[in-house]
Amino acid sequence: MTTIKPQVAISQTVAILVDGNNIERSLHDVTGESGAMVNFDTLIPRLILNRTLNRLIYFREGTSISAKLAERLHTNYHGSVRPCHKSADIPLTIKATQLASKVDTLIIMSGDSDYVELVRHLKSEGVRVEIAAVLKTTSQLLIDEADYFHPITDEDWFSLPPTSKRRKRRH
Repeated sequence: MTTIKPQVAISQTVAILVDGNNIERSLHDVTGESGAMVNFDTLIPRLILNRTLNRLIYFREGTSISAKLAERLHTNYHGSVRPCHKSADIPLTIKATQLASKVDTLIIMSGDSDYVELVRHLKSEGVRVEIAAVLKTTSQLLIDEADYFHPITDEDWFSLPPTSKRRKRRH
């Protein structure tokens, strides 16, 4: 007798909020390479699975944000990059609370324990909260509070070759 697997329609909408500095620092710590970067082209489809991406926002402290990354996130995922004055914690938290009534699931890409209270709040509002981060650098408390944890593994990053120091041109 063959078991028939019933079809289940999933209509969850997902927002992904990235603490860029935290994820970059985690990758650099784990790989020992300052050129390690998230491969969004493999990671995002794995995080979304059979759900719908509502929006993707990459928060990053400072002004040295790669224009190439911003263009790629916009082109491939209608994503955006938001520069932050200091850390991403407060802007990401504000955006998460604004989106809570607009999405079914929020995926926070960070291993920072500062987000534990945000996760608790969002869950109390009925939002499913998932964390995507490098296991080795992620707070266990954050993992325990989340509805699901997606480990970012070596399949989800790549390393740029080290840049050679350029000689200054004389005019």
